[in-house]
Amino acid sequence: MLPEVHDARRVLVGSAIRTPLVRLNLPLNVSAAPAEIYLKLENLQPIGAFKIRGAANAIARLPREKLQRGVVTASAGNMAQGVAWCARRLGIPCTVIAPATAPETKIKAIERLGGRVIKVSFDEWWRAFEERAYAGVDGAFIHAFDDTHVMAGNGTIALEVLEDLPDVDAIVIPWGGGGLTCGIASVLRELRPACKVFTAEVATAAPLAASLAAGAPAEVDYQSSWVDGIGAKAVFPQMFERARKLIDGALVANLSSVAEALRLMVQHNHVIAEGAGACPVACALSGQAGSGKIVCIVSGGNIDSSKLFRVLTTEGTNL
Repeated sequence: MLPEVHDARRVLVGSAIRTPLVRLNLPLNVSAAPAEIYLKLENLQPIGAFKIRGAANAIARLPREKLQRGVVTASAGNMAQGVAWCARRLGIPCTVIAPATAPETKIKAIERLGGRVIKVSFDEWWRAFEERAYAGVDGAFIHAFDDTHVMAGNGTIALEVLEDLPDVDAIVIPWGGGGLTCGIASVLRELRPACKVFTAEVATAAPLAASLAAGAPAEVDYQSSWVDGIGAKAVFPQMFERARKLIDGALVANLSSVAEALRLMVQHNHVIAEGAGACPVACALSGQAGSGKIVCIVSGGNIDSSKLFRVLTTEGTNL
């Protein structure tokens, strides 16, 4: 996939920015950490999330005649914003199939970008991913993760990480659908195979960890939470097959440790992340990713202000 990723980098000029890689600052009363932890700040993208990379690259590959009908995507928020942002630049319609549980902050952001949002049940939303369409809605379907162009766009993150930290020992990536992980891991396996690749999931919705343990795609008892950018009831079979060839393990963090990681990032790095973006940091701080130089992908920063307030002011698990 490396040639496709290099080509995606050219395509993304003017859409996605080259995000900074910064060291995680620790409190003065913390004498040691399990590793040197770095933050890849994808929350600084124009839409507040890495999804602009995959969305822009995938849409750029579509022929003009197909684009004229508009674009459609299924998303809880960030991919929808990426697709809507690109659609607005092209002057074409954008329709988003969103789960009823999607955060209002993300829904409003989609609508500000000109996207039309159709809220559906979780099962209907999941079916849209499987069928790559939604009945009664016309337009080219942009899959949020199971698309080689989307993964190539996401893979440009790895090129930037390697330029800034060539001797990176491990990278921890939030697992939602798997497009971010597989894009980044594909590049690292070619350019720095010694680098370990881990996924990060929240304990209330960790289907990849369960699937790897079972040796096959498995369903879990999905529980919605304030960590809304990742987590599902199952793993797509094709993404599972890709991932298990590329990654070194699936890490899991509980909600309280994700909240603590987010508080740490806000208070000591002045970085606002959504739960999905804080999850890799929680995993790295726990020591699950090992020692050395560890990069955590801060996938996005689109968190409801009310949720952020609760995280910053509530100790323990009462979130």
